[in-house]
Amino acid sequence: MIIGIAGCGGIGSNVAYHLVRTGVKYLKFGDFDKIEESNLNRQFYFKNQIGKYKSETLKENLTLINPEIKIDFEIIKFDRNNISEFFKDCDIVVEAFDKKEYKSILVEELLPLGKKIISASGIGDYDTKSIEIKNIGKNLIVVGDFKKDTDDYKTYSHKVGIVAALMSEKVLEIGGYFEK
Repeated sequence: MIIGIAGCGGIGSNVAYHLVRTGVKYLKFGDFDKIEESNLNRQFYFKNQIGKYKSETLKENLTLINPEIKIDFEIIKFDRNNISEFFKDCDIVVEAFDKKEYKSILVEELLPLGKKIISASGIGDYDTKSIEIKNIGKNLIVVGDFKKDTDDYKTYSHKVGIVAALMSEKVLEIGGYFEK
């Protein structure tokens, strides 16, 4: 089973971290962005990695946890022309974009292909009491508070981490990773 992750920032890097620690054997992810100091409050990177590409560095960090994990990554800016091709072999795709327009592109391009998608909506601010998990149709699950966007609210590690952990749980549940 191949788990895809679109974006390697706060949600993407933390979902990947949880999945590797839970025993997922094959990840595929991409991002075009570089690590900035402002990312360190919520992303799975370290001060000495500032300036490096997120996707390449995430692979390095994850292989420190499990050197035998299979990881395909790319330094890529996703758009309508490449997102379907990139995730074509993935069974489940985690949407981990900051911007709404990229979230929409992922859902619009991958949902018709029957991909199972786990998405985030409302990870800004510090309040975690209103985090929900919603099933939107057959193959789309969204996690967050559905109100507090990162454009309007600061992000905090604990809230991003909780949303990422819940998204990871859904990936593991759908992927059949939990023992009965």
